[in-house]
Amino acid sequence: MQIYLKYLAALATGFSLMLGSAIAQENAVTAIDIALEPDATMIRHAEAANARLREAYPKGYALDATHRPHITMLQRFVKNADLDKVYAAVGDVLAKENPAGWTLTAFKYDFVVWDKAGLTVILIKPTDELIKFQKKLIDAVAPFTSKTGTAAAFFTTAEDPGINKPTINYVTHYVPDSSGKKLIPHVTVGVAEPSYLKKMIAEPFDAFSFSPAALSIYQVGNFGTARKKLQAWEFKP
Repeated sequence: MQIYLKYLAALATGFSLMLGSAIAQENAVTAIDIALEPDATMIRHAEAANARLREAYPKGYALDATHRPHITMLQRFVKNADLDKVYAAVGDVLAKENPAGWTLTAFKYDFVVWDKAGLTVILIKPTDELIKFQKKLIDAVAPFTSKTGTAAAFFTTAEDPGINKPTINYVTHYVPDSSGKKLIPHVTVGVAEPSYLKKMIAEPFDAFSFSPAALSIYQVGNFGTARKKLQAWEFKP
C-alpha cells in the first residue's frame, strides 16, 4: 500500500507539473512590433546615420538583419497562442489600405535618453493616413493583447541577453502613450552619448521624402528594436 501511495503521489506531482507547464505556455506572451518598412531612400539615410553613431559610440549596435530600420505603428504584448490570429487580423487591415502610395517626409534627428544611452531617431511628419492606419491596427489586435509582459517576451541572444526596464514599459504603455495624436513616427538609427547627440540634432537637416515598402511584424528586442521577423507583407510597386 505504501508503495502504491508513493506511486500515486509521484503521478499527481508529474501531472501537476505538466498542467502548470501547459498553463504557462498558454499564457506566455510575445512583445511584437507592427512596423512599416521604408524604401531604399530612408534605408540609405538610416544606415549613414548609424555608421556615424557607431564611429562616435562603438558600443552601439549596427543596423543589420536583426536591427532593421522601421516605422513602428504598434507595439503590444500578445499571447503566443494567438499569434496566427494576430497575423490574420493585421492582414485583413492591410488588404484595405495602400501604404505603398503614401509619401512620408523625414525632417530632423532627435533622441531620448533610454537606460542612460541616447536612442537616436529620424523623425517623420505624422499624417492622417498613419494615424488612421494605426487605429485600425490597434482595434484589430485588441482581442489578442495582454496588458504587460516580462523580459521573456522579447528577443535576446547570448551576446545581447538583457532587456532594460524602459523597453518593457514602452511596450506596456504604447497604447495610449504613443498612439493617436501622440503618435511620433520615426526610424530608430542607433545609440550614442547624449552629449554627442545634442550637437548632432542642432545641425541642419535636409528633409527628404520616401514611401513604405512593406509591413512586417517583429519580435521586439532591447531598446525597442525590430529583431526577429515573424510575418511580412511586401508591397507591389
